[in-house]
Amino acid sequence: MKTFGERIRELRDEKDISLRELAKRLEISAAFLSDVELGRRYPSDKVLVKIAEALGVSFEDIRGYDTRAPIEELKRLTSANPVYGIALRKVIDKKITPEDLIKFIEEQPEPHKNK
Repeated sequence: MKTFGERIRELRDEKDISLRELAKRLEISAAFLSDVELGRRYPSDKVLVKIAEALGVSFEDIRGYDTRAPIEELKRLTSANPVYGIALRKVIDKKITPEDLIKFIEEQPEPHKNK
């Protein structure tokens, strides 16, 4: 699986846009964009929306490559419902690989949305 930065660079290359040109369009520094592509920094959601629009893809497409652990969200969820913490601990204790966990999740049916 590609990293977040690799996906951005791939899309930028497909559009034949230089790093400096894209940075200029986004009104950010080329150094910052380079750091994003190299995985050293992550843009805010606001900048990420601009990147997605400039590269002609959805925000969700690019966001799907963000491999950072959603620490704050995990803290919030486990505080609200400790069973999340228990479930995550079991995943770690059983040495379930991230790939196996993703495969399992993707095999599950989509939840029904309330109308």
